[in-house]
Amino acid sequence: MTKPLIIRNIGELVRYNSASESMEVLHNVEMIVEEGLVRAIGTDLYSVEFDVADAAGSLITPGFVDSHTHPVFFDTRELEFEMRVMGKSYLEIAAAGGGIRASVRSLRSADIGDLKSRVRRRLDDFLQFGTTTIEAKSGYGLSPESEIMSLRLLRELAADHPLDILCTFLGAHEYPDEYREDHEGYIELVINRMLPQVAREGLAEFCDVFCEEGVFSVSESRKVLEAAKFLGLGIRLHAEEFRPIGGVQLAVRLGALSADHLTAITAEGIEALALSNIVPVLLPATTFFLGSDHYAPGRKLWDRGLPVAIATDFNPGSSMTQSMPLVITLACLKLKLTPLEALQAATHNAAKSLAQAHRLGSLEEGKQADFIIWKFNKYQGIPYFLGYPSIRSVWKRGANVWSSP
Repeated sequence: MTKPLIIRNIGELVRYNSASESMEVLHNVEMIVEEGLVRAIGTDLYSVEFDVADAAGSLITPGFVDSHTHPVFFDTRELEFEMRVMGKSYLEIAAAGGGIRASVRSLRSADIGDLKSRVRRRLDDFLQFGTTTIEAKSGYGLSPESEIMSLRLLRELAADHPLDILCTFLGAHEYPDEYREDHEGYIELVINRMLPQVAREGLAEFCDVFCEEGVFSVSESRKVLEAAKFLGLGIRLHAEEFRPIGGVQLAVRLGALSADHLTAITAEGIEALALSNIVPVLLPATTFFLGSDHYAPGRKLWDRGLPVAIATDFNPGSSMTQSMPLVITLACLKLKLTPLEALQAATHNAAKSLAQAHRLGSLEEGKQADFIIWKFNKYQGIPYFLGYPSIRSVWKRGANVWSSP
């Protein structure tokens, strides 16, 4: 049996306060970790023999919960970035055969061993940015064989990786080339073949759909999500990214856990969310990477009392980043959240969007000891040190899983 661990000489420790439903900043405290859980936070915590870690006066925060990622892809799409810089829009690139369908073609032709190695490296990379839990979607296979393979691959990698990985089936990410003129046929394939196998094998916690003009309509999305809900999967939804077509209202009707993107959400959509238990997951790095100046109304959503979460949307087309510190900076500058609000959105609220806030996303007694020791001593430094390698070490269940070289 390993000794308890005590973290001493903590300059600031930021955690979620359940009573106030906000973040609080503690100074000059110590933290005891035992059997992977936070046991106590306070001062002069001496009772048993400890292993000791010295924070050297630095800041400690919870590990990040990245609640919207797409890590299972093969090739990157840097040529599309150049096309956007030269004036092509995301939708124009997709209509010309790029976008999601380009990633589908490369994944389907990939060597499985090579694909697995690439995804494993991406999972490793999350750690260096302070991320200790991710939601990971399929969606670049769009066939029964490749979608199931993608989810199995994630399950296999999760078995011996430090990250907590919660899986989402996103077979309704786009219509593949062979079903471009047969939407009904593809939806039947998703509902009658893919979803039952996903549920039978326990390959995913959630089901998501890209509900957007030119992709899956509200009625098409409803068919897929109702089938997933019947099979016991939690519901998530890409909604109102480019056009307000009613995705938010669908998410409310179905009792979704999250509605993601929301760049084009209307005032009516905000009110609908405010009367629900849905967590709005905002993805400002996607807006930035696509070269748009129209960000989701983070301040309005927060002020309406909604538990706003933020995530990277890590994917090869519209957000090629795994950096939650960058997303926090963008949330402050573009969504108009304060640094503490952005930190809450990246930890506790993100865990809530995954139905995991009871065990993840905050340094509270009895919760998982997932935390970051930073190179500075003030929480404001997280958004301030833009692009700086500012993390000293990352800890998962009380074990050091990454340290700065």
